[in-house]
Amino acid sequence: MFEFLEKRKIWLVYIPLAIYWLILFTATSLPAYDLPKLGLSDKLQHFGAFLILAVLLNLALLYQRKSRFLFENAIIATIIICLLYAGLDELHQMFIPGRFAELLDWVADGSGVILGVFLVYFLKNKLNYNFEFN
Repeated sequence: MFEFLEKRKIWLVYIPLAIYWLILFTATSLPAYDLPKLGLSDKLQHFGAFLILAVLLNLALLYQRKSRFLFENAIIATIIICLLYAGLDELHQMFIPGRFAELLDWVADGSGVILGVFLVYFLKNKLNYNFEFN
């Protein structure tokens, strides 16, 4: 699975990450009354959105070959980047009609991030795949 992704990382990791992040930013920039109702709790939506972001970002950091530091610290870098973005996103929502900044939303975001990073780590170990910085 990881070899398949690595050979197609531009189309299956980098571009999806950029598109997903743009969609996420756009969705959080819409007034609350313009959002479609998904039938899920607000916290579950935050959790799922940031789980996906963390998986894509973590894979992007593991596949990139520009920064050894980011490669070697992909887990902590993913967590820090995603948590900072989640915090900025919550602050940004204070300026959107019908939206609010909530600490529990940030906690739900962070929980999704932690599970997303753990999921990549677990699969990497389960499939016995070693990422190498060439």
